[in-house]
Amino acid sequence: MNAPLPTATPRADAAHLAVERVRHPLQARHLQVVRRTAVSPGFVRLTLAGPELAGFVSAGFDDHLKLILPQPGQERPSLPSMQDGRPVFPDPRPVLRDYTPARHDAAAGELDIEVALHDAGPATDWAASATVGQWVGIAGPRGSMVVPTGFDWHWLIGDESALPAIARRLAELPASTMAVVRIYVRNPADQRALASAAQLDVMWVDSLRGAVDALVLPPGAGYIWAAGEHSDMAAVRRAVLAKPGVDAKRMRISAYWKRGAADHHEDLVSAAG
Repeated sequence: MNAPLPTATPRADAAHLAVERVRHPLQARHLQVVRRTAVSPGFVRLTLAGPELAGFVSAGFDDHLKLILPQPGQERPSLPSMQDGRPVFPDPRPVLRDYTPARHDAAAGELDIEVALHDAGPATDWAASATVGQWVGIAGPRGSMVVPTGFDWHWLIGDESALPAIARRLAELPASTMAVVRIYVRNPADQRALASAAQLDVMWVDSLRGAVDALVLPPGAGYIWAAGEHSDMAAVRRAVLAKPGVDAKRMRISAYWKRGAADHHEDLVSAAG
């Protein structure tokens, strides 16, 4: 746990803090695993590469792409074709799962995704045994929400499913801002060091709702971001919106997964609050 931060001095210019939504042409790609890294007992980082990665764009720290898994007996998964601007998959439809592009290095031609290994499922099973040289497909991102880094402060709240996006955002933030981070992980062994040039206030918590209840909005212009399990994020949303002075146009709360459901992704708060 980091020491309490001094009160930030408001300095952000509101005129330059507009959140921008960017659309990307949807493209599907075949890539190969070129490296696997054990991040913690519950996470593996898979580095993907290949000629088809050229032109890949991920402009937002919380972008998500579709990971397309090969069917049994396939060396490479079946990719969708585009019809009237929509992806159409062959039959049988391959398994698809949403993942955050944790790191994209265009110069090196590499893309990292991180997979949580806690729960059984097709993507988890594939990632747990994926070896260098294996093929996988990706599609997207279809769009990005670009949140300026120049806010006076940022709240980043989530469970282990949000960790890749949180880590990516912290790597982007400048020293002139403050980041308040609250994370819940089921296994304490999955806690990791988080680096940022920003002033950091990081706590690994037992309850995200309780952690949000304890927070007070700092002065200045800020942005609130949260992601995790559907019911937990609904509770976080209620707690955030109950705080005096919160700006519902400067927040994004998303359900990255839902207990009992497969491949769930939902925005729980819009720009209109």
